[in-house]
Amino acid sequence: MQDFRRYAVYWAPQPGDWASAAADWLGWDPQTGRAAVQPDLGVPLADWTLEPRKYGFHGTVKAPFRLAERWERDQVSACTETLCAKFAPVTLQGLSLCRIGTFLALTPDGDAGALTALAAGMVMGLDAARAPLTPAEIQRRRPERLTQVQRDHLERWGYPFVLDEFQFHLSVSGSLAPTDLDRLQPLAEAHFTPHAPRPFVLSDLCLFGEAEDGRFHLLSRHALTG
Repeated sequence: MQDFRRYAVYWAPQPGDWASAAADWLGWDPQTGRAAVQPDLGVPLADWTLEPRKYGFHGTVKAPFRLAERWERDQVSACTETLCAKFAPVTLQGLSLCRIGTFLALTPDGDAGALTALAAGMVMGLDAARAPLTPAEIQRRRPERLTQVQRDHLERWGYPFVLDEFQFHLSVSGSLAPTDLDRLQPLAEAHFTPHAPRPFVLSDLCLFGEAEDGRFHLLSRHALTG
């Protein structure tokens, strides 16, 4: 069994047209562990999607973490399965493409309270599996740019954007200049709109692992059956 540097709990589309379209857009398919051929859109798509490519198309529920001592992959998978059995599927109106700061992402339409509660349960329920952050890992989060609440979350939960700071999103670009976002946004709309479902139903969550090359792979899928 391959060892992974870090683990994460993400939502990712099940195999099908949407998953394939998303993998093609980013240039990486975490389900097959293979590179995908990006469309030729007349813009430097490979450069503009470099940051999110290594993760694959996903929505973060519990951010990547190193395993605590005495924890192994099978235990994390079993714990994820147990937690997912406590939560019901989440149904949202749909997804819309928007700008979050300097990048593009698909975000939920309508009330996302049930999704926020699901994410909080996973963050807290899996915290025992997470090794404490090192000082270097904390500094990489640029704590001086965070609010006090976000710094407190970073210290307690290993990630600043959890609980009341959580915002579910599916990144489709890296950080770009405003003029580049203007060029990319209509292309992303045209690519994703035919595939993004309405309503948007989260019926499972996935355990991902980060390989030695930094690419993330989908390791297991766990149904929400609560």
